[in-house]
Amino acid sequence: MFHMPSLPELLIILLVIFILFGASRLPEAGRALGEGIRNFRKALSGETEEEKKAREVKGEEVKKEEIRQS
Repeated sequence: MFHMPSLPELLIILLVIFILFGASRLPEAGRALGEGIRNFRKALSGETEEEKKAREVKGEEVKKEEIRQS
């Protein structure tokens, strides 16, 4: 059965990663991992940059209309 690694196991894993990549490449690996996660989430949402901008513009127009009605 699968279980979550405990603190000592995580420390050993981090030590092995540190030894394999070295201190100079860890920030680069972290950035690449973060970018990969960001792209994965963006693909899951199915929203493109154009759709996101259109939604933001529409939201601003709704806010302006609410202010005018007040």
